[in-house]
Amino acid sequence: MRYTPHTVADQERMLRAIGCASLDDLYRHVPQSLRERAAIALPAGLTELEVRRRLSALGARNVSAADWSFFLGGGIYHHFIPSAVDATISRAEFSTSYTPYQPEVSQGTLQALFEYQTLICQLTGMEVSNAAVYDGASAVAEAVLMARRIQPVKKRRVLISRALHPQYRAVVATYLKNLEDVQLEEIPFDLASGATDVEQLKRQLNDQTMCVVVGYPNFFGVIEDLAPMRAACDGVGAQLISVTSEPLALALLKPPGEFGADIAVGEGQSLGVPMSLGGPAFGFFACQKKFVRNIPGRLVGETVDGEGRRGFVLTLATREQHIRREKATSNICTSQTLCALAATVYMALLGKSGLRRIAEINVARAHDARAKLISQANCSPLFTGPFFNEFVLRSTNVPELFAKCATEKILPGIALAQWYPELPDSFLTCVTEMNPPEEIDRLVRTVAR
Repeated sequence: MRYTPHTVADQERMLRAIGCASLDDLYRHVPQSLRERAAIALPAGLTELEVRRRLSALGARNVSAADWSFFLGGGIYHHFIPSAVDATISRAEFSTSYTPYQPEVSQGTLQALFEYQTLICQLTGMEVSNAAVYDGASAVAEAVLMARRIQPVKKRRVLISRALHPQYRAVVATYLKNLEDVQLEEIPFDLASGATDVEQLKRQLNDQTMCVVVGYPNFFGVIEDLAPMRAACDGVGAQLISVTSEPLALALLKPPGEFGADIAVGEGQSLGVPMSLGGPAFGFFACQKKFVRNIPGRLVGETVDGEGRRGFVLTLATREQHIRREKATSNICTSQTLCALAATVYMALLGKSGLRRIAEINVARAHDARAKLISQANCSPLFTGPFFNEFVLRSTNVPELFAKCATEKILPGIALAQWYPELPDSFLTCVTEMNPPEEIDRLVRTVAR
């Protein structure tokens, strides 16, 4: 895209056309006292060379996964992205992610979104997917609001697992804060397994429960058993919402759709989107077909034109831009289409067997790292539940352990005390295909020192 600045002469012609003598005339209606307060003391401009040097110096102060050994997870994951992904999404045809309102000139984008929806349905085992939402956290909140639209008025209790990502729980609480008819309650996690306490869930469920929200895997990396939760929800007519922040796990795990989940949402970043200091990425959102008219965002469908040729259109787009505000299912505007496109290319390139193979490598290396940290580095396991590529360990002095690793340019994980005061001596470690065996061994040696 070109940037063509207007000249001083251009500015003068535009001002004359609207009857102003200067740029200051444009703001005469603003009281002088406010204009004086709004003055910004900006330093003198820099040359392009100076700006590049300044930004390069600032950038050099950051720590990247290419410079350090990186064992961070917790919602954003370090995975290999084939160069074909960036090459495809960098094409000029995809330079904007805005809504393709005119299908006749947007077939490429619409087809890409249609393929994305198909792949998400295959990954989650669900019947319908929308064309993505902003991120995993907002996807969870939108899923709860969707359950509120579907369920009868008497059902307004939301049960959310404390083992769900703490930032996701915070976003849900924010969305529901001013909805006086909705009651948000937490389900504790089992201190032995690290999974949601199913027995406590059963005790909290009643005929006023709207939905149950649980991670799959959860924030601790533990793979939840959704079967007893589905059965418990059926007993009181509550909906089951599964949340997956590491969708690569679904290449190995039984998909939430096969458990009978009503809505399956999550964060799609690990499917071909760079970590980028935490974003942007995209949220995926899938559900059972019977709920399709309550799904937020937009949905692309396949059709034929007047000559019988295959084509793609926005089939359902129940957003404020498309229908009356009171009938809108969401205030989500433009979805993260470029990121969703990257995920589409990534999943198509790897295919079912490729995704499964990478998932298997993640499992093998994570379990190897955990075993060595326990047997060789004086760490102890906290939870017994099965896990994918993240696990929680206990150490006598987590801050000291992290400082020791930092001297060797290793990021060993995430301290959990900031979100879970009851786990002051615990940390969450993630191992992916980007952590070769020798890097895992270096982590173990450093922690054991």
